[in-house]
Amino acid sequence: MHERSAGFIIRHRAPGGREPQYLLLDYGRHWDFPKGHVHKGEDDLAAAHRELREETGITDVTLVPGFQHEIVYFFRHAKRGLIRKTVVFYLGEVGQTQVRLSDEHVGFAYLPYAEALGRVTFATAKAVLRAAHEYGPTSNAAKLSQ
Repeated sequence: MHERSAGFIIRHRAPGGREPQYLLLDYGRHWDFPKGHVHKGEDDLAAAHRELREETGITDVTLVPGFQHEIVYFFRHAKRGLIRKTVVFYLGEVGQTQVRLSDEHVGFAYLPYAEALGRVTFATAKAVLRAAHEYGPTSNAAKLSQ
């Protein structure tokens, strides 16, 4: 069985050019990024926006063009057996750090890169964060509000 999800790596750069901070969500047992299942008839980017809105309340995000990073992993579901999961991540920037958490999460944090890298739980999440952090300047960002 195969599942597909989509999500965002969200970064916030405070005025004055300080180091960007990355949004992490506390799922109770692990720290990760906002993401979720792609619904039938929905494209990856639309799913990423919907999941971001549902999980954080964030609707005003600027998409950083050209960044798209996929990860693949396997997990065992109690009823459905072994599942191959593909997650595509986009890079987005926000101007403010307000978050309205869904009941799926117990907390959140905006952290500088090194701290965020230490906090995310899974090796695949660390790889996505590294790729996002190394992905060039923010000046070519395209404004998208959904």
